[in-house]
Amino acid sequence: MKVRIGSRGSKLALWQAEYVAEQLRQGGMDPEIVIIDTKGDKILDRSLSKIGSKGVFTEELEEQLRTGAIDIAQHSAKDLQSSLPDDLEILAFTPREAVNDVLVSFNTELSLESGEPFVVGTSSTRRVATLKRHYPHIKVVDMRGNLQTRLEKLKNGACDALLLAYAGVHRMGYEEYIAEHLPTDVFTPAVGQGSVAIECAVGLDATKKARIRELLNDPVTESCIRAERIFLATLQGGCSIPVYGLASHFNGRVSLTAGLISLDGTQELRRTEIADTAQANLMAQRLADQLVAQGGGDILREIRSGLAQ
Repeated sequence: MKVRIGSRGSKLALWQAEYVAEQLRQGGMDPEIVIIDTKGDKILDRSLSKIGSKGVFTEELEEQLRTGAIDIAQHSAKDLQSSLPDDLEILAFTPREAVNDVLVSFNTELSLESGEPFVVGTSSTRRVATLKRHYPHIKVVDMRGNLQTRLEKLKNGACDALLLAYAGVHRMGYEEYIAEHLPTDVFTPAVGQGSVAIECAVGLDATKKARIRELLNDPVTESCIRAERIFLATLQGGCSIPVYGLASHFNGRVSLTAGLISLDGTQELRRTEIADTAQANLMAQRLADQLVAQGGGDILREIRSGLAQ
């Protein structure tokens, strides 16, 4: 059974696509990778918040799903917008890599905890806001581009270190440059961080859809990330909003720690809730509603106003 996999063309995206292809191949399917450039890959001279958060890394792949040019699209789950159009769906989430952020530098003696000022490159408003809140001595510069491009900018002196997801650094074999593994109770990751999401058209052949899901989906990862995504969707967050969420699964229950930080880092709202797996999505929605009621709505309005300027 032929399966055409849509992917961005970066080395990390192609690593993920090859991983997906290998799982399908081992299950007796015949995968083909189709490379598609996205708006987020083409526009590198502006921050994500300035080019819009919805579909920055997914829109072009989704159009190919609709036309049938590809059967599935693979995305870093953290890049997938919180709400999908009615004609598209998430078919699977692959097993999750370690979820934490890392400080990457050619000087592996650097530490955020040292109190020494240095320059960190990141394109994530969540990471910028977290640095402003917990590490105000750190200077931040905007850093766009794929992992290799960012490392080249680091090498050329644009900054002293990068803030990145461990998963990508690990998959690309750059662990030797990790100066510090950052704790998730401070740098709580973006929703979906560490997993690959598989997206398809609702109308994809049911037999093909069922087989792909069987080969790629990890049920524990899925229960956690779906809860995280419900939280994000309820807040109407996106990759330009400093919102975070991390769920874990234990003994048939899901624990979700989630929150948001103001752009200047002065305000943070954060909660942890636990529910049975069957009630995890309702719990995630309730958690988001509670944060909004406790002042999160005002923070979100300030964030959107600040990003629009």
